Amino acid sequence: MDLFDQSGKGGEGSVRPLADSMRPRKLADFVGQRHLLGKESLLRRAIEDDRLFSMIFWGPPGSGKTTLARVMAGETESHFETFSAVLSGVKEIRGVIDEAKAQSRYHQKKTVLFVDEIHRFNKAQQDAFLPHVESGLITLLGATTENPSFEVIAPLLSRVRVMVLEPFSDEDMSIILNRAVADKEVGIGGLSLKIDSDAIAHIIWAADGDARAALNNLEAAASLVQEKEVTERHITRSVVETALQKKALRYDKDGEEHYNLISAFHKSLRGSDPDAALYWLGRMLAAGEDPLYVARRMVRFASEDVGNADPRALSVAVSAMQAFQFVGLPEGDLALAQAAVYLATAPKSNALYSGYGRVKQSIGQTGTLPVPLHIRNAPTRLMKGLGYGEDYKYAHDFANAFVPQEYLPEELKDQVYYEPTDRGYEKIIKERLSQWRKLRRSMMKNEKKREP
Repeated sequence: MDLFDQSGKGGEGSVRPLADSMRPRKLADFVGQRHLLGKESLLRRAIEDDRLFSMIFWGPPGSGKTTLARVMAGETESHFETFSAVLSGVKEIRGVIDEAKAQSRYHQKKTVLFVDEIHRFNKAQQDAFLPHVESGLITLLGATTENPSFEVIAPLLSRVRVMVLEPFSDEDMSIILNRAVADKEVGIGGLSLKIDSDAIAHIIWAADGDARAALNNLEAAASLVQEKEVTERHITRSVVETALQKKALRYDKDGEEHYNLISAFHKSLRGSDPDAALYWLGRMLAAGEDPLYVARRMVRFASEDVGNADPRALSVAVSAMQAFQFVGLPEGDLALAQAAVYLATAPKSNALYSGYGRVKQSIGQTGTLPVPLHIRNAPTRLMKGLGYGEDYKYAHDFANAFVPQEYLPEELKDQVYYEPTDRGYEKIIKERLSQWRKLRRSMMKNEKKREP
């Protein structure tokens, strides 16, 4: 039996890909997007009550935008039209509007107009739809992978609701794939395939939340074994790797290997080894680790292990995270690599980490000590009368903008938490603090001598 020789044909001489033939046609069969389609959700109620409104689906590729639009039209028995924002212009829009009027007049049917890649609409196209969306002649369902706030004109945006779709979860993807394997009518169930759980898991990992990609990859893997004897039609992880042309690295994002690799990465940074840091970064990204998780760890590292030995390290780490969010994969991984090398080669100090640890320990031991009166805020006359802010010395009124006075509670007087090292910029901080502390001790001693 040929993989495509099933009832998933779209017409004589045509072949429908698995990702298309497996599209659910009923709301009950739609998997995922529970935040939008939950039992009492606005969207589900609108579908079930046949009260659709114009909306834009904003989500990543393969998150079910087109499928959901078709399901909504089918459930409400609406006339369904599709429109290409790339290939069509205002002339074609007029044709759609005329057809919508005819459907309403002669068939008492509402028209659902689906516009894929609506962010590619030019202003003239968007303007042409406005009055018909507002009048309710058409229910506009747009789909986009781009932020509608930047791509859709304000008048049209104000007449629709934006529905944010999320990538499919691993659980949802597993349901979709196993359904395709079992379905003999529109799936590949007629091939009597056996598929290992780790093969499914690898397809899910490679697809990264994209159901279309997952089904395409399953189809590719099935094509490699379909000509074998029925008893040998077995999809293993090795078969999937061959179909994807990408080997699965040993990695469990929730298990021991996850912690082993992030530990190796962190310790390579701390040990000032940029080569090892780059290697472990590459291993994690290649195995499917969330790049933003790695970025967050580098932001933490910048404060914990570099600290004020190089204050720019935190800016570099945060900038790398923002750059990745802006660019995404695969280009964004270079920003993470740049940050990793910077952190590995930066001077190291854990003085900030240790100092803040001592602060937390001190708070645990002493509790909520009162703020000294002279540094309390005094916005009212009553507070001033109670001594709030009294005898506070404004630093800028003194030479070098420094004046010794007590800022800690009385019980913690003269306590030192932060002790900078002699490495990097902390050497300068240490010298500055040393001068201030020496001056403070001297001035405090003189004040005591003047006391009666």
